Amino acid sequence: MIQTGQLKPGDKLDSVQQLAENFQVGRAAIREALTALRAMGLIEMKQGEGTYVREFDPAMLSFPISAAVLMNKEDVAHLLEVRKLLEVGAAGVAAKRRTDEDLRAMQSALTQMREAIGDEELGEKADFLFHMAIASATKNPLLVSLMNNVSGMMMETMRETRRIWLFAKQATTEQLLEDHIAIFEAIREQNAELAQERMKDHLEHVEKVLSDYISS
Repeated sequence: MIQTGQLKPGDKLDSVQQLAENFQVGRAAIREALTALRAMGLIEMKQGEGTYVREFDPAMLSFPISAAVLMNKEDVAHLLEVRKLLEVGAAGVAAKRRTDEDLRAMQSALTQMREAIGDEELGEKADFLFHMAIASATKNPLLVSLMNNVSGMMMETMRETRRIWLFAKQATTEQLLEDHIAIFEAIREQNAELAQERMKDHLEHVEKVLSDYISS
């Protein structure tokens, strides 16, 4: 209900008894579920007031997937901007430092993307693997750590933007694949400037579709 938006950030949950009746389970099961949701950072319990769905907080990066669930359209746009700042630079550095092993990892992700056309879930995973292979190719442990820290949130965001992309008239999964192949070729040729330009173009394609979505 939180993920679909039926329950929004700031909404108060029903009592344990009412939730148990609504979902036709025991109160113990509801208490366990609430404890798990609290640990994930999805809800907060206010003493004497009740239990509420949490507002999205950028400081919740230690709970990337749960935080992504709470993000609104503008938050997603902000995260995409962070992705662009991170990944355009990463593409340039990867082009200079990539090894044959890095290229094989990127190629493998591209192959999976090609084979996953028509299978949304597999396509999302392959998309994510490609971007993480680029981060790995930078040989910068801090950058890899940073991207790993937000990886869950990025994957959720890719999932959202990918679905928007799939339904956008001007864009298709084939276009996504072509964007990634172009980035790969520039990194393979060790052309840092071109790799950055193509990563920027790719993320701006996604950003344009997302911007249209937000303003609609």
